[in-house]
Amino acid sequence: MEILNEYYLWIKMVHYLSFVSWMAGLFYLPRLFTYHSEHKDNENFVKVVKIQERKLYFYIQTPAMLMSLITGVLMLVLNKDLLSFGFMHAKLTFVVLMLLYHFHNYLCLRELANDTCQKSGRYFRIYNEIPTLLFIGIAIMMVVRPF
Repeated sequence: MEILNEYYLWIKMVHYLSFVSWMAGLFYLPRLFTYHSEHKDNENFVKVVKIQERKLYFYIQTPAMLMSLITGVLMLVLNKDLLSFGFMHAKLTFVVLMLLYHFHNYLCLRELANDTCQKSGRYFRIYNEIPTLLFIGIAIMMVVRPF
């Protein structure tokens, strides 16, 4: 474990990069859901959007989420003192909510892929704001560290 301490800043950098990639997926996938649900009658459009949704979720969003979690846990193992601060507890709460949102994206993806989704474009436009709020919470906790 001592050798990992030498690479702490690199681990942190990978964490930031993977988190940004994960957030990009969380921001964009619900937008695709919006377009998908608003254009269900356009078969060719829906066919393309289904491919985009699947690739975004499985090839970008999920690997980025996994790398964010792995590097985040590594940083906590290497710097256990972080767990004694309230801001870290708040950040981890936001992360758990973001994970729930991520996995809910999969449920929406599956419903849309099977043409069984009853959610409207308006629903997905509102749904699309959730990761923004969680991101703001995480950013405040990590930069301002209010408690």
